[in-house]
Amino acid sequence: MMLYLSLYPSIGLDGQMMSLLETLPPSLVNTLGFDQIATGAGYAQATFYGLLGFVLPTVAAIGWGSAAVAGAEEQGRLELDLAHGISRSGYVAGQALALVARLLWLGVYAGVLLALVSAPFELDLERANIVPQTAAAVGLWLFSGSVALLVGSLTGRRAWATGAGALVAAAAFLFNGIANQRDDFDALRVFSPYSWAFHETPLSDGPSPGLWPLWIGVAVLLAGSVAALTRRDIRG
Repeated sequence: MMLYLSLYPSIGLDGQMMSLLETLPPSLVNTLGFDQIATGAGYAQATFYGLLGFVLPTVAAIGWGSAAVAGAEEQGRLELDLAHGISRSGYVAGQALALVARLLWLGVYAGVLLALVSAPFELDLERANIVPQTAAAVGLWLFSGSVALLVGSLTGRRAWATGAGALVAAAAFLFNGIANQRDDFDALRVFSPYSWAFHETPLSDGPSPGLWPLWIGVAVLLAGSVAALTRRDIRG
């Protein structure tokens, strides 16, 4: 994050980056959101939140979500924990809260760093917009992690849970990238949590309507995870 953002004064403000982007295929530029990097907010969104700031936390979220129930079940820990008087719903709820807490910590940490480097790196960000940007980023990471948790609760198989979370994350990014190519493809944004989070960039525009379906979806997935484990047999 610090490496990417520190380059903005040298390659963003003087137009070097825009000159470089003119040599790239427009479809690639639109897919990655690099068409908005002329501003500090657009640069931070495209180079951090839209790339490594999406991929790495999402990978972590999927790993944590798939390990929470399915991983514990495959290792025999789940049955042992439940034998000590912990209810199934309570167990999954606790794992869901742990997942939320971990990702929220990552999001807040990134947001605080962003606020601290805004002036030194000449990003000129509206600090109030860092809050909805953090909510969008955490919600997006959590969506894929919640899918992994739900599938793990339904099946007890970590590989399936990991695959489902990864598939949702990849599809969300792909649909958003396709929708960025032409207005005719805007309908795909309905199926992309990535678009819900970042189509209207909270870092530059403030809170966006997409935060509602994003967080409602997360809540439904987490609630479904709690309900799923209570309705099936656990493999010993």
